[in-house]
Amino acid sequence: MLALFTDFGADDIYVGQVRVALLRHAAAGTPIIDVLHTAPNYNSQAGAHLLAALAQWYPPDSVFLAVVDPGVGSERDAVVLQADGQRFVGPDNGLLSVVAARAARTQTWRIIWRPAALSASFHGRDLFAPMAAWVSRGESPPDKLVETTGLRVQLDAGDLAEIIYIDHYGNALTGLRAGAVPRTARLGIADADVEYARVFSDAMAGQAFWYENSIGLVEIAVNRGSAATQLGVRIGAAVQVNRGRESAT
Repeated sequence: MLALFTDFGADDIYVGQVRVALLRHAAAGTPIIDVLHTAPNYNSQAGAHLLAALAQWYPPDSVFLAVVDPGVGSERDAVVLQADGQRFVGPDNGLLSVVAARAARTQTWRIIWRPAALSASFHGRDLFAPMAAWVSRGESPPDKLVETTGLRVQLDAGDLAEIIYIDHYGNALTGLRAGAVPRTARLGIADADVEYARVFSDAMAGQAFWYENSIGLVEIAVNRGSAATQLGVRIGAAVQVNRGRESAT
């Protein structure tokens, strides 16, 4: 399985080009799954936490083409990461580092291959897609990859007390794993203070609350409304966890 995680935008011209490049090199019949194409633009830190939360729901032999790459065309490395059986192809800019840090077993290769035709601004299509397709075939061409000791850019793999994604409902996903946040905690976000509810129907219409979402993250929502609009929050907004006498940001 090839799984695509990008900030290319589902309605723009880029995803189709990447899918064609994958089809040229992948084995016939390989499933291509769109994980997300609206990862926060240019934001490898938010993308790293979102990718780590989403990847756990995919089969262990999945190959992720992960591209949030504001440094495309620069000297940043292109890499293949194997983490607990899953493989990830993308830029070495921190995007893959949370997955790597949370895995029990990892192996990393730097991509040294460059195609004859390589757009300076679209490595997702010309470099990462062919490599992801080859990796999905079980190939690790020695003339295209060199093993390294790990990723060069490594972000903090601990929970991120920020908004990392806002969906079309206006629900605000955080980089906090819900299992580490007591249900008695109240979250400070913007000028609001929100408490826990198990599901939307446990809150009154128009009430803001936090809950454990379906991928295990703390999410701030409004029952039948938009948390982003009502609370005035956006990607990167800080979240404070108030645990009675203790608090953490």
